[in-house]
Amino acid sequence: MQKALLTLLLCGLSATWAVAQLPLTPRQLYPGLFEAVQQGRVYPDNKTFVDMVPLAPPARILADYAQQRTQPGFNLSTFVKARFRLPTSDASTYRSNVAAGLRPHLDTLWRVLERRPQDSVARYSSLLPLPKPYLVPGGRFREVYYWDSYFTMIGLSEAGRTPLVRSMADNFAFLVNRYGFIPNGNRSYYLTRSQPPFFALMVQLLAQQQTDSVLPRYQPALLREYAYWMAGADSLAPGKASRRAVRMPGGEVLNRYWDSSTEPREESYAEDVAAAKGLANPRQFYRDIRAAAASGWDFSTRWFGPDGKLTSIRTTELVPVDLNCLLLTLEQTLARSYKAQGQAAAAKTWELKATKRQAAIQRYCWNKAAGWYTDYDLTQRRPATIRTLAGVFPLAFGVATAPQATQVAAGLKADFLKDGGLLTTLNTSGQQWDAPNAWAPLQYLAIQGLRRYNQQPLADTVATRWVRLNSRVFQQTGKLLEKYNVQDTHLPAGGGEYPLQDGFGWTNGVLLYLLNHATTKQP
Repeated sequence: MQKALLTLLLCGLSATWAVAQLPLTPRQLYPGLFEAVQQGRVYPDNKTFVDMVPLAPPARILADYAQQRTQPGFNLSTFVKARFRLPTSDASTYRSNVAAGLRPHLDTLWRVLERRPQDSVARYSSLLPLPKPYLVPGGRFREVYYWDSYFTMIGLSEAGRTPLVRSMADNFAFLVNRYGFIPNGNRSYYLTRSQPPFFALMVQLLAQQQTDSVLPRYQPALLREYAYWMAGADSLAPGKASRRAVRMPGGEVLNRYWDSSTEPREESYAEDVAAAKGLANPRQFYRDIRAAAASGWDFSTRWFGPDGKLTSIRTTELVPVDLNCLLLTLEQTLARSYKAQGQAAAAKTWELKATKRQAAIQRYCWNKAAGWYTDYDLTQRRPATIRTLAGVFPLAFGVATAPQATQVAAGLKADFLKDGGLLTTLNTSGQQWDAPNAWAPLQYLAIQGLRRYNQQPLADTVATRWVRLNSRVFQQTGKLLEKYNVQDTHLPAGGGEYPLQDGFGWTNGVLLYLLNHATTKQP
């Protein structure tokens, strides 16, 4: 009875969580100075300043700035560099040994990208402390990232590093318990949004090795994450949305990406302000930019209006097919967690939620004309027209029927499959989540979905081409990259707000999995 009451509290009173007081962000700590540094491009990458640690209390720095900024010869760059410490990267001194081979390189990278736990961090740092070891993606990404971590953890599991997999899962449980949700990353400026909710998949990864007896350990955190995504759903009328919850025209509840702020992103401040210049509603633009960052697809024509331009972004008007497949697996994982405790009635309740969501995904996201799963357009009240690789999620999570899976496979083979793997979208826009770019997590989910529906030859082709591309670039550069150009495999991937990053957590994890589970000859 007590556990049943706890479930009701978690799911019905989500807005009343007593969470930790949120730390101030860099823009809140340094008003005026922050804008001057970011707009003045003291550092080419706006993420540099928000990751720096002050060498004096903010009040002292602001007082010095107010006193000195109008003096003759004042140099903003010199001022900042004297009062802040640059972020460091443990990987900056690492040099790969190509001759040793790909697998030894992967094994070494787990250590290069690992960060030790922190009981605390430097005062006024934007970094949020985590109690257990974790891995960062690499490059400019010096903190843990939510959805990146699942694919990194797949590699750790393949490498037999189960204790580190468990430590990372524990860190995400810590974050959701402390802040009421799992933020985009462990930085103060990410505390307005989450990312694709892969926490349930992380827990399932542990259960594969330790049986479902591990699920009750994470049940409270899973419930809390679910409450975050569903907050406000009960009071919605059909066709209305609130925060992350959407009441569909037929009364079903699905979800969308959302960010609680309508300000420019602090880590991309100058880019956002420049992009919003002249717009009639810059706050809505900032909201939709941030919501796209919450999706992990920042940025793609998937989120844009008919003109295909960033200024037409409308992320919050779309119900994403991939997000709802992830929340489906969260509901299924909660059902399993109750079943593992012998609570059949509670398990049945969560199974029913999952059944309803699966039916809603089919009803609203299957685009019959396109033979593809697309996002649902709330404004147009129909499935969106743009096909993206998010359409493989219903295959990876068992939502599709066999005929639907066959249609999606045919579309993948005819339109998305290129020499290096699968395109993210069919649009060449200059955005990094569009053609000709491809990303490891989407290759993995496509392969898993194809295998699930017995589309083995195509799955093998995708895996072989992706591994071959990763391997060739490593042989040439000594690096594993964040993303790849799969259309012209001799050119690097482009687009985005920052240079191409190496490291790279999710690439490493997916690559090791595919090397270990290939059914075709490895390159």
